[in-house]
Amino acid sequence: MDDFSALFMVSPLMLAALFFIALLAGFIDSLAGGGGLLTIPALMAAGMSPANALATNKLQACGGSISASLYFIRRGVVKLGDQKLNILMTFIGSTAGALLVQHVKSDILRQILPLLIIGIGLYFLLMPRLGEEDRARRLYGLPFALVSGGCVGFYDGFFGPAAGSFYALSFVMLAGFNLAKSTAHAKVLNATSNIGGLLLFMIGGKVIWGTGFIMMAGQYIGARMGSRLVLSKGQSLIRPMIVIVSAVMSAKLLYDSHGAAIAQWLGIH
Repeated sequence: MDDFSALFMVSPLMLAALFFIALLAGFIDSLAGGGGLLTIPALMAAGMSPANALATNKLQACGGSISASLYFIRRGVVKLGDQKLNILMTFIGSTAGALLVQHVKSDILRQILPLLIIGIGLYFLLMPRLGEEDRARRLYGLPFALVSGGCVGFYDGFFGPAAGSFYALSFVMLAGFNLAKSTAHAKVLNATSNIGGLLLFMIGGKVIWGTGFIMMAGQYIGARMGSRLVLSKGQSLIRPMIVIVSAVMSAKLLYDSHGAAIAQWLGIH
């Protein structure tokens, strides 16, 4: 094995492809979540084991979520001081989830997750005025931090797909934020849970650092591009993106779980 293969575990051409896939994933993630739908299969297709792919995906995902978070903080959309408790609960939840997933099977969650994601897509599709403007807040302080940060953070550390959408939905439903503002705040918590999950994978020694950092650069660029559209286009862009990403992600998860049965039902051999 040459030095390049030892560092990146992929060929130079595949590394370039992964960079651009990460850029697109970062763009999509900053608007609606679901970027892992692209990056995890790409890493596995590049020849990485599932454990290496998941660990390296957490590293590269940090690039996108941190990039978007910094953009929204600098623009004054997110006040970091107001999010301290949410960030703390998210970090605790994500590390707990990442620790637990190494000892238990996530098969049940894998079965019900497509239904949850379909629910998110339908919710935004059938309620066109949802998130148009700020509404009355339903939860404050620790209760909100436990639900929006701790619970969703735990899910992100334990499994992960569509975590960004769950964060955004919690800010819309429980904090009363408009959709653009909710998406901005979701990125800060998403960055926190990505970092928390990454720390656990680092301890396990599963991260492919060279490939992860190259993809992180792509994620950073893509997320910065998408973040600008969040503030300029707002709900008119975010809502259809959430619906589309939810539909595609649900279809993929359903196929991953029941692909053989679906193929048999369709008469595909």
